[in-house]
Amino acid sequence: MGSYSDSTSDLDEALPVFDFLHRASQSRHGEPNADAAASAPKGPRATHVMTISSDSDDGEPYVPLAQRLQQRRDDAARGDAERRLPSNPVHAPERPPGLHQERSSDRGVSPGGAEETGLPCRRQPPADTSPVRRKPSTRTQEEVRASREEALRRRQAREGQQRDKEALRREQDRQKAERKALAEAAKALRPEECIKHMVVAVDPALLQLEGGGTLLAAVQALGCSCAVEKQAVPRSVSWMRRAPSAQPGDGGGVPEAHVVMQITVDDFITLVHGYVQEGRRGRCDATPTLTSWVQEQQRRHVGKLLSLAVIDLEKYFRAQKSQSQKRLRQAVAGEQRGAGKARKRKKSGGDEARPEVSRVDVEEAVVHLQLHTGVSVRFLSTWKDFSDHIAMTTRAVAEAPFKREREKTGFSFHLESEWAGGQRSDRDGKGLLQVWKRQIQQLNRVSPDMASAILAAYPSPQLLAQAYDLCGGDGERLSLLSDLVIRRGEGVTSTTRRVGPELSKRLFLLMSSREPQRALDATV
Repeated sequence: MGSYSDSTSDLDEALPVFDFLHRASQSRHGEPNADAAASAPKGPRATHVMTISSDSDDGEPYVPLAQRLQQRRDDAARGDAERRLPSNPVHAPERPPGLHQERSSDRGVSPGGAEETGLPCRRQPPADTSPVRRKPSTRTQEEVRASREEALRRRQAREGQQRDKEALRREQDRQKAERKALAEAAKALRPEECIKHMVVAVDPALLQLEGGGTLLAAVQALGCSCAVEKQAVPRSVSWMRRAPSAQPGDGGGVPEAHVVMQITVDDFITLVHGYVQEGRRGRCDATPTLTSWVQEQQRRHVGKLLSLAVIDLEKYFRAQKSQSQKRLRQAVAGEQRGAGKARKRKKSGGDEARPEVSRVDVEEAVVHLQLHTGVSVRFLSTWKDFSDHIAMTTRAVAEAPFKREREKTGFSFHLESEWAGGQRSDRDGKGLLQVWKRQIQQLNRVSPDMASAILAAYPSPQLLAQAYDLCGGDGERLSLLSDLVIRRGEGVTSTTRRVGPELSKRLFLLMSSREPQRALDATV
């Protein structure tokens, strides 16, 4: 294809005239250009192609620039497509849709598939995508039976695995619930939480007395629940402990063994008088004693820890004192006979006089009761004191399980309260001297003064061990600490004594023995 410079080689040749310039000039001046109309190409594509009119020496028609460029691009695309086609057209890969349409339009292929050149169009038959139908194989009865057994075995295995999973899940849920219950139970035993789970059961007979309202108010002020119900022991107060998961409104709970019974002054004096009569006469009559009456209550209510409370016993002793003074004045005035007649008239009137017992009789009866039954008697002045006693007992019963768990230290000996925390020592060595003193005081029958005497001579275990190494034999080691002086008190009242061979021997066995089960009091 020729270049643009070929058509314009002659300098004297007129410049080319573009069609759109003629149309623009015609539209501007309103008249057509004859030269442009004569040079415009004829044919169907004349309206779509802009031509350039020029005179050529060879007389060949001039090809417009746009048409030449389009033809050049089409030739290049056709060559690339032919180079990519394989040699065998049957197995040639499918062309892209755009390229296929372009080649069809270039070659004159009709939409129906026939080319304009008259060559037949070879199409590739569509692939068969239907599944291959195979003839089912005939199985024997043994194969069918084996297949069923295998399917049954697999189903049973799956069901077994499912059951195992369900059992494992239930076991995990149960263990989780147990751990949660134990955690809640441990939390419920704490001193700040235990009182909330207590239920105080009060006998209605106590509320009918003059101090019943005070008792009920004191119980409700603790923050625990209160239940008014008839008790097995009359005029008594008992306790129940609710489970941690139970609601405050639930009435159920685990009953506690402690029971506090309020006994009237008249009944108590009568029982004490029976004890006095039995002790003086040496035989038991129909009147029960304080000890026998409590033993009868214990036989009726097995497993209960009974305690008695007597309110305003001093009133009885004051009345008894006033009666004795009155009798003394009557005796001095010589009116003993008239007083006897007055007493007879009082008895005939139906009022029965109280038996007379002394304070010594009451103390003897109470001690006898504690020795034979283990039941204590609490003497209170007013109903306010009785209400405070019930509140204090409620707190003690609530905190009892927590204190029992805290006292389970694993030691076979008792630790005092100041020993529970131990002795603290710092990194710089401060406090080690007191630690060494505490270790010496752990021995039986070692007082702080004895430990201080040993500490003054040997301030550390290492110094004492070095002193044992310098001794000539076991006899000298056993008596190494015997002559140490122990000072008691200060000033003129101070006394001194020796450590002695017994403590010296025990401390030597503590420092040198390699047998963990050896008794320190044993002979060497």
